[in-house]
Amino acid sequence: MDSEDDLHYSTDVESVDDDCDFYSGEMDMGMGYYTDDDDPDAEDFVDDDTDDYFEASRREQNYTILNESDIRQRQEDDIARISSVLSISRVASIVLLRHFNWNVTKVHDEWFADEARVRKQVGLLEAPVVHVLNARERTCGICFEPYPNSRIKSAACGHPFCVFCWEGYVSTSINDGPGCLTLRCPDPSCGAVVDQDMINSLASSEDRKKYARYLLRSYVEDNKKTKWCPAPGCENAVLFDAGNGNYDVSCFCTYSFCWKCTEEAHRPVDCATVEKWILKNSAESENMNWILANSKPCPKCKRPIEKNQGCMHMTCTPPCKFEFCWLCHGAWSDHGERTGGFYACNRYEVAKQDGVYDEAEKRREMAKNSLERYTHYYERWASNQTSRQKAIADLHQMQNVHIEKLSDIHCTPESQLKFITEAWLQIIECRRVLKWTYAYGYYLPELEHAKRQFFEYLQGEAESGLERLHQCAEKELLQFLNAEGPSKEFNDFRTKLAGLTSVTRNYFENLVRALENGLSDVNSHGASSGTTSSKSTAGSSKGGRSGRGKGVSRTASSTRSGDNATHWSCEHCTFVNTRSATTCEMCHQRH
Repeated sequence: MDSEDDLHYSTDVESVDDDCDFYSGEMDMGMGYYTDDDDPDAEDFVDDDTDDYFEASRREQNYTILNESDIRQRQEDDIARISSVLSISRVASIVLLRHFNWNVTKVHDEWFADEARVRKQVGLLEAPVVHVLNARERTCGICFEPYPNSRIKSAACGHPFCVFCWEGYVSTSINDGPGCLTLRCPDPSCGAVVDQDMINSLASSEDRKKYARYLLRSYVEDNKKTKWCPAPGCENAVLFDAGNGNYDVSCFCTYSFCWKCTEEAHRPVDCATVEKWILKNSAESENMNWILANSKPCPKCKRPIEKNQGCMHMTCTPPCKFEFCWLCHGAWSDHGERTGGFYACNRYEVAKQDGVYDEAEKRREMAKNSLERYTHYYERWASNQTSRQKAIADLHQMQNVHIEKLSDIHCTPESQLKFITEAWLQIIECRRVLKWTYAYGYYLPELEHAKRQFFEYLQGEAESGLERLHQCAEKELLQFLNAEGPSKEFNDFRTKLAGLTSVTRNYFENLVRALENGLSDVNSHGASSGTTSSKSTAGSSKGGRSGRGKGVSRTASSTRSGDNATHWSCEHCTFVNTRSATTCEMCHQRH
């Protein structure tokens, strides 16, 4: 945990005041320390404000979580509505809804526009195309064996097939997957649908359950407004109504995800950036950059070799066993005391002065800088993810054990301790936002210096505020958990924690809006860039807080700028390519 100095908020003249008007709204962007002296009625105010906030959040929700019974009920309602309005059977309604992806309005429009065309399209025939003859036996169209009429079945088209062939056909289709929902007559020239009633009369009990399951799942998977929760083991679905532009969804299972890309919720980062970031984390590009930055190929077999200690005398692994100089790549047999001994190489120094190794050294340096920059952002991204997982575990422990214990010790109803749970929920949400700000920062154009410095200032302030809230909820709560009886200081703690929760929530909401707007105020104010840069830099120098770890990326940027004439770094995988290359050697994306 950071020291108190690291966590102290910047409130002096150098803090960003003029440039933060856009973010301030109804709160102070400086996130000043919240104390009881700020408002004598703070306790009552914070409790009411917190209740209003969570109630407002529920009202603004633009999605509905559906469990299995909810899905089944909505599906049956849609089927009954179509059956009633169009005066058709239930199974025919299912066929129509399935074809039009469970869109009731689309079914109505298409049906009343041209009923005959829709019937033909979905396979709902009004009359059979094959007429039954007055014969005691009929020939199956698949096995060509004669059967009595009682053993022959047909779809609406009238094509005769024996029960045995029908059962095999239906069973195979169901076991092949959801395609059985669009099953048609076995006759190749016929498009008559095989409806659910016929399926149920031919399929086994197990196959009927599978078919019903496919039908239920199709209501979610074929409907553009519904999706399954992607959390492992979760059977809930989400009905989404486009509205306020927020695509973050929180399921009853506590998993939050983005409706558009179904990845974990990632505001303020857009889906395209998340896709690039996830691909980068799983791709081989950073492995190649590491190899390029930390190894050299054997001059004979070209296998990469890492030198982690020792002299310049290298011996390749069997079967190559070539001995060479690490610096100049020349055969070691040509080296000795006259070339500088084991720890130097005069040939290399002369060749370096002549520019022989400039190209390789520049490329290696660029790869090293690129790797350092990626590592800087990834480590912080992963660290916040770990902290978030720990906070989720702490929340469960709090809800299951500690709340009851606190209630007993301090003689307080559990309903009045929900401010602690809300603080932990806010910590979890803020950890998620802070985590994705590092992906945002990684892809923020380095040429936009004012915007980058302003972003780093805001990110540092957010990190400091969250650390303060996290420390209060985690460390300061312990003394009350370990107390032997009621404490007068508990009410002060309640006021402080609820206040920090409210302030941190407001700050992060404003931060998310600012980043989603692309930090537009930096572009819209001519003087903003200069003042923001100086203030951001000043903020970074205070205890190393708001600019924590940012020096790596700036150093890498300045080093790389001199090499842009001969190399370029791929936007997709950051692999360092020579300037002459038009496509990336790693991911093959065009430059």
